[in-house]
Amino acid sequence: MKMIGDFKKMKKTEEKITMLTAYEYIAGLLAEQSGIDIILVGDSLGMVVQGQKTPIGVGLPDVIYHAKAVRKGAKDTFLIVDMPYMTYHLSINEAKANAAEIMIKTQANAVKIEGDSAGRIDVIRALIDCEIPVCGHIGLTPQSINMYDGYTVQAKGKKEQEKLVESAIAIDAAGAFMLVLECIPEELGKKISKEISIPVIGIGAGRFTDGQVLVWHDILGLCEKTPKFVKQYLNLKKMISESIKEYVSDVKECQFPEKTNVYYPMD
Repeated sequence: MKMIGDFKKMKKTEEKITMLTAYEYIAGLLAEQSGIDIILVGDSLGMVVQGQKTPIGVGLPDVIYHAKAVRKGAKDTFLIVDMPYMTYHLSINEAKANAAEIMIKTQANAVKIEGDSAGRIDVIRALIDCEIPVCGHIGLTPQSINMYDGYTVQAKGKKEQEKLVESAIAIDAAGAFMLVLECIPEELGKKISKEISIPVIGIGAGRFTDGQVLVWHDILGLCEKTPKFVKQYLNLKKMISESIKEYVSDVKECQFPEKTNVYYPMD
């Protein structure tokens, strides 16, 4: 299993870091067998697993349930778990308790929190004081989707870009070990990656970040819509649909079960 020190070395040597968002046992197992550096159990499970429009309805029990399943499949892969909406917003003590519950129950290696406000910086410091590693997340932050005009590119203007650079520096200074940048112009992703000491993982942040993260369902072609920043490696949705149709046809036409699929007294 790679650890925090390994990711810092990878940044220095310019070896790209791979991260994949997954939510279940088999996804964790296959991701680990495929050599993924980091698995993220994201609150995006609200959309891709639960069918919600945003991640806001995802709660602490949800991420713990899915992270435990992923960890069973990926015993030796660095695991980060999202802290859901409103689990770190109300007080430092509540944030500590919720993060600790995630770490203890899931055997995660770190948690991820969104945002760049002064309050978020205080939460990062507080969690690190509890020996809980923290990954930051700025740019498009899906938990704040109601504050945006939808899932759109962030920091297009000069002032917004300057603020995002300042936020990244503050998160680095607060002690986070990694930062996720989502949906920002490529040059800004490049600038931030060079500006701060910790690894920067991009999702729609261009080619020059220290690593990339995509969602399991997106790369396999299982989602309804494919964002511009996604490379779809397989059209699994079509393959699954065709397989189910074939199964339905076989049953209707008495082609399944066949002799090889049934039990006999001597079995």
